[in-house]
Amino acid sequence: MERKDFIKTCCIACIGGTMMTTILSSCAATAILHRNIIGDDLIVPIADFESTQHHEKRYHSYIVVQNDRLKYPICVYRTESQEYTALWMKCTHQGTELQVFGDKLQCPAHGSEFNNQGNLINGPADKPLRTFPIRMENNQLNISLKAL
Repeated sequence: MERKDFIKTCCIACIGGTMMTTILSSCAATAILHRNIIGDDLIVPIADFESTQHHEKRYHSYIVVQNDRLKYPICVYRTESQEYTALWMKCTHQGTELQVFGDKLQCPAHGSEFNNQGNLINGPADKPLRTFPIRMENNQLNISLKAL
């Protein structure tokens, strides 16, 4: 093999390895956190968004929360340091549980997509996702489940 071909092959292998690592890490399963419902509120500690990596505090952009009383999980996005959006992970097309892919939620049944605010990106669904009001108290999010 000539030097030029060797370098080209090595570069392609390095780039491919880097891309594959990135793709696989983005496909990692999302942990579902089980949290309590008190009264009409699902209680989510703000600390659930925090993680420490290399002695540095980082924040998850979203978490998925479940409770045995809920039929579908709720995806809570952290859009700003003090702003959160809670979305019911039920597709508005035919009620299939949605999957989270970064800033998008996608229906595995028919491909409907929603952004991190619950707005419809692609159909066949024709309505946005249900959102829940959130109050911040004592370093926790109180997600109101009234009229659920």
